[in-house]
Amino acid sequence: MADEKIRLQKYMADCGIASRRKSEELIAAGKVKVNGKVAQIGDKVDPNSDKVTVSGEKISAETEMKYIMLHKPRGFVTTMSDEQGRRCVADLVEDVGVRVYPVGRLDKDSEGLLFLTNDGEFANNMTHPSKHVPKTYRVTVRPAINEEILNRLTTGIMIDGKKTLPADIHVISEEKNRVVMEIVLIEGRNRQIRKMCEECGLTVARLKRVQIGPVKLGMLPQGKWRELTPQELKSLKRAMK
Repeated sequence: MADEKIRLQKYMADCGIASRRKSEELIAAGKVKVNGKVAQIGDKVDPNSDKVTVSGEKISAETEMKYIMLHKPRGFVTTMSDEQGRRCVADLVEDVGVRVYPVGRLDKDSEGLLFLTNDGEFANNMTHPSKHVPKTYRVTVRPAINEEILNRLTTGIMIDGKKTLPADIHVISEEKNRVVMEIVLIEGRNRQIRKMCEECGLTVARLKRVQIGPVKLGMLPQGKWRELTPQELKSLKRAMK
């Protein structure tokens, strides 16, 4: 008989609780129980017979997969809850109808395109380092740039002991003490653009993600969400192969 058990963090992702990585953090924090016993990293469950609870609430697999895009405003953290009482993106998607969670992150001071879903496999593929799904940002920096800085940002900069992958960068406009650039990254390290700019003596005044893979933010208003179209979803899945 085939083993019907799957890893606990995958089951939690399938239930729309959080990404696999975040689910592992919940397990490590002792917030997850299987059949009344505190779960451990590495545990497996049978979705058909085991009872899994997160913070005392029973979870079950979602039958309807949801894929949405949100225009995240500045000042919101990319989490579904926050112990410090900060505004989080969960507040903006309460009317989705099912529990969804963020795919990747945008830091509190950044804005723009953010995907949320209850499809654990989709979220895992979108954020996996091997997929290299490009992400496009419009970045305003101060005070000014030159060819040397542009070359450093493009070819790669050492951050936390590791060099960033090459980036595609175009200058959109230049004024006194203000430059607007378009930056395309194929990796998603924490606060990467801000750290890259800091290493070059630049201050990021505004950072907005405008595109992920082939899907653009477009005219979606700040703080609003909409479902991805079947065509957008199909194009994203192609980009992840």
